[in-house]
Amino acid sequence: MRLAIQKWGNSASVRLPAALLEQIGAAVGSALDVTVTKDGLLLKPERRPRYKLADLLAEMPGELPRAEGWDAMPTVGQEAL
Repeated sequence: MRLAIQKWGNSASVRLPAALLEQIGAAVGSALDVTVTKDGLLLKPERRPRYKLADLLAEMPGELPRAEGWDAMPTVGQEAL
């Protein structure tokens, strides 16, 4: 695939077609890790680690802190998923 370098303000840019982004598992707004190699540039989608609450809590030393009425608090985000 051939892409053109174009001027964008005081910078240069390359437009990545939607089909190419789909192939690498990226989307508009995704972060890319860029590495300079002897052959050119290597672009890889940034992969953030996914943590599970149970795993993070298991790493805590001692007993877990508890807030009074913790079990009765309503969910406010995606923690109930």
